Amino acid sequence: MPGTSLKAIVNHCDKILRTREIDDYDGAVNGLQMENSGSVSRIAATVDASLATVKLAIAAKADLLIVHHGLFWGRRHPWTGKTAELMRLLVENNLAVYSSHLPLDLHPRFGNNARLCAALGLKNLKPFFTSHNQTIGLKAQVKISRVELAKRLERATGAAPRMIPGGKPTCERIGVVTGGAGSELAQAAAEGVDTFITGEGPHWTYALAEELGLNVLYGGHYATETFGVKALADHLSAKFKVPWQFLDHPTGL
Repeated sequence: MPGTSLKAIVNHCDKILRTREIDDYDGAVNGLQMENSGSVSRIAATVDASLATVKLAIAAKADLLIVHHGLFWGRRHPWTGKTAELMRLLVENNLAVYSSHLPLDLHPRFGNNARLCAALGLKNLKPFFTSHNQTIGLKAQVKISRVELAKRLERATGAAPRMIPGGKPTCERIGVVTGGAGSELAQAAAEGVDTFITGEGPHWTYALAEELGLNVLYGGHYATETFGVKALADHLSAKFKVPWQFLDHPTGL
């Protein structure tokens, strides 16, 4: 199967995701993290770049892997042991890796937050939750019981959420920030929501949520962040006429 230019795909991603404009954690290293020979014939998408998901991508015969959490969150040197194995597999199997963290979280069309809100049936969304000098989340005003909201979240992610029933049984102002924003409950409450949906949080946030009068739904870091890579890969597949598939490698966290 003839391939599409890797450079064309990367340039398109960088443009629509505003990769160079969005501030992020240093370890995110958004954009192309590993190049291949320059051509793409099959795209794979997954949440985390790891030895396990790289092996899945190779088995799927992909030559471009789209990820949310890239290769460089932790220290990757020296290049020995499993790190050497990972690098060797990427090179020997001509597998490119493109990573997008906050640029994909906050994207209005392909973003994790936008897609999760759509799956929850939340509409008339407004910007919410500042991180790295930009708004990354979304909020909505809607009356819904927290029990029903939890059911919707489970249907959307395929995983039963953990609930902290710190607020009223009926939710009216719901904020969504996928991933690991649980340590920031005070910020979420200060920005005017009575219910906060995110991926995960520390043990001590249970007591804090009760003190803040805040309902919290922890949907799972992994489970709430499958949406963006799927949406981006699907878009790239349609635009560049290359097949794609999602590689599910859940952490349960």
